[in-house]
Amino acid sequence: MHLNLLKAKIHRATVTHAELHYEGSCAIDGRLLDISGIREYEQIHVYNIDSGHRFVTYAIRAEEGSGIISVNGAAAHCANVGDLVIICAYGHCDEAEAAKFKPTLVYVDGDNRLTHTNDSIPAQAA
Repeated sequence: MHLNLLKAKIHRATVTHAELHYEGSCAIDGRLLDISGIREYEQIHVYNIDSGHRFVTYAIRAEEGSGIISVNGAAAHCANVGDLVIICAYGHCDEAEAAKFKPTLVYVDGDNRLTHTNDSIPAQAA
């Protein structure tokens, strides 16, 4: 059996641009792509914390260190500048790989600058 697991996420990034007439995608600061392991043109899921919109697109590289998170094309209807989003990439693995796998979790501040990384999410308390 193959499982679809969280490969990487960029948590609570701030949307800096929403470009309706740009070729569809999500431009992400190249440094954040490298740290997270999300590849350019890889499918990503974007979860808008402010509106609840969830959509699928692909990642493209923005200038390294720019802090850019630009939601482009039709997806620009799903996010406004200033919205907080979670950007996730998923990967398939078999049961043996899944037993050892750890995701790359990237946390940023309000300017989309790296604050820290992790490979697990703490258990949710009651």
